[in-house]
Amino acid sequence: MLLCGVLWLVYVWLQLLPLPIEILKLISPQAARWHTAAAAPAAIGMVPLTLDAYATLEGACKSTAYIAFFALSLILLRDRDRIRYAAYTVIASGVLQALYGGMTSLQSLGDLATGTFVNRNHYAGYLTMCLSVGIGVLIASLSGEQHQSWGRFFHNLLQWVITPKMALRLGLVLMVVALVLTRSRMGNSSFFISMLITGAFGLLLAKRATKSMVILLISLVAIDVFIVGTYFGTQRVVERIAQTNVQTEDRDEVAGYALNMWKDYPVFGSGLGSFAVVFPRYSEDGTAVSYAHAHNDYLEFATETGVLGLSLLGLMVAMSFAAALRAQYLRRDPLMRGLSFAAMMGIIALMIHSAVDFNLQIPANALTFMLVLAFAWISLYHDRAEA
Repeated sequence: MLLCGVLWLVYVWLQLLPLPIEILKLISPQAARWHTAAAAPAAIGMVPLTLDAYATLEGACKSTAYIAFFALSLILLRDRDRIRYAAYTVIASGVLQALYGGMTSLQSLGDLATGTFVNRNHYAGYLTMCLSVGIGVLIASLSGEQHQSWGRFFHNLLQWVITPKMALRLGLVLMVVALVLTRSRMGNSSFFISMLITGAFGLLLAKRATKSMVILLISLVAIDVFIVGTYFGTQRVVERIAQTNVQTEDRDEVAGYALNMWKDYPVFGSGLGSFAVVFPRYSEDGTAVSYAHAHNDYLEFATETGVLGLSLLGLMVAMSFAAALRAQYLRRDPLMRGLSFAAMMGIIALMIHSAVDFNLQIPANALTFMLVLAFAWISLYHDRAEA
């Protein structure tokens, strides 16, 4: 994972390196063509691969910060208390965002909740990752008894209700309310789909699934969807999803234009962050002019960094998911199992959402996602001396 991260940084910084125009013509003919068209013939000599050097420099600096944050998370989260503090910090941030976004929305008589974000979809993506961590911590707090009687189970359940764990559950409810109030179609869909998929993985991979975990997962769906969601507007989200079609959306057209752009920069891309500058040239009806992002993280990274960059990013995410999946199967430590559950759910949710939005272009969401990836590796390798 760290090797892929370093290779990614080397790659995006090399996009800024001036190259002889003859070499650029070999590796990226379209980039060479536009550099040639933008300068006087006598001035053409050494030019970078990127078509927007300032945006690529900004993207390279952000990427360096993200990879450094990931590495520092692995280094500093080396004991259980620090791991818990990091997880609860994410949860606390999500609860504060939920309170702020929910209160401003309700005070404005039905305005869409955006929290401190400009875009409600990015707010929904952030809440989804916070919810993933919160659910993972909640699962980690469940009783480890496997063959307890029902009487003992309900006794433990009553104790759970009157402990601080109930405050965590209420915090999750607040975040779900705020998520529903965003009316974000894919934000809500990705949350519930990822929870169901990860729950199925958790139950299948657990050597002995506890009653507590089964009932918790059922309650999360039942309470959040049918009670909280119904009161605060799940029906409106469902209606928005049902009304979505190719006539009401132009993101499919933008995706088609982005694919045409990718064909011109297939291997090395047009430069990280250059989408807003290059993309309008591919619009046939002026649609692309108003789009600074592709509303599809996969296509945006593909057009900007080519197959090479997309492969490096995909490999980092895939390896992290595999680490979390393996931890879910191998680990018996409740905290590590909870962390692996959080990582799997967060990864699945953001990968679903990224198909129609650009959460990974938002620093708050990208940085939080790097912590989720770090949780995947911590859950697998932290304190492996288990009986």
